[in-house]
Amino acid sequence: MKKIIIIGGSGFIGQSLARHCSAAGYEVVIIARSRPTSLPESIRFSLWDGVTLGTWVDEFTNAYAVVNLAGRSVDCIKTPDNCDEILRSRVQSTLTVGKALNKAVNPPNIWIQMSTAHIYGDPPSQLCTEDSPTGYGLAPFVGKAWEEAFYSVVPKTCRYSILRTSFVIGKNGGAMTKLKLITRLGLGGKVGSGKQGLSWIHEYDMNEIIRTCIENESYSGMYIATAPNPVSQHEFMQTLRKEMNIRIGLPSPEFAIRLGARFLFKTDPELVLYGRYLKSRRLEEQEFQFRFPTLQPALKDLLS
Repeated sequence: MKKIIIIGGSGFIGQSLARHCSAAGYEVVIIARSRPTSLPESIRFSLWDGVTLGTWVDEFTNAYAVVNLAGRSVDCIKTPDNCDEILRSRVQSTLTVGKALNKAVNPPNIWIQMSTAHIYGDPPSQLCTEDSPTGYGLAPFVGKAWEEAFYSVVPKTCRYSILRTSFVIGKNGGAMTKLKLITRLGLGGKVGSGKQGLSWIHEYDMNEIIRTCIENESYSGMYIATAPNPVSQHEFMQTLRKEMNIRIGLPSPEFAIRLGARFLFKTDPELVLYGRYLKSRRLEEQEFQFRFPTLQPALKDLLS
């Protein structure tokens, strides 16, 4: 069995990927700051602090691929301390993975590196592809620093893919949990103007992009990981209400979102007030086949 190491795999995306790869016949090892609570026995775990080298480096010996997902969640109030941790958790963990690759005996020669599609900023209507310029602000700054750290340590002999990832929707975690709750409360209407872009990807397709990047040698370099049909925030919530069979979705003006996000949900209101429309030119050129290219079937599957 080929071994895949998932760094920072204790979160929603990491656990979903671990199960996906394990079902595909890989030996999977999660290396993270905290132990997941409900993983199959076939998936092993090793503890690390996100900064220093330790016994977990031994897992790199004879491994086939490493996937680095490590980084503090952005679902928080953007205090100076949180902003600093968001940046450092990504940059430092990436640098440490590079050190581990250089220290290990017969290390993996495939590295899949998480990045953020928020690197393009928040253009109101522009459709961004891999060729689009990056944006301005905290998220683009963090995204660029994250990728620069990766490029500074990735071994020359290593084939790699950087995935600028959009909003991942899944059954058992992520933002969908809050969105379903809000919708059940009758508050699943448009936010602000409702015109802001909401680029999304089903967790199955996200996992398949990563697996394809691992297995297919023609996949290398930077990709936007997103479904090919982005929608507005208003259309996303309208489709979610329809699939949940909930008729009422009260709109939320911007001032209410800024108050509610901070004091009720303890998060950044700009995560929903702004957005971006994304499409991957490179995945289209390489004829990647999405199981869920459009939103309605994706939500239907997740809510079934």
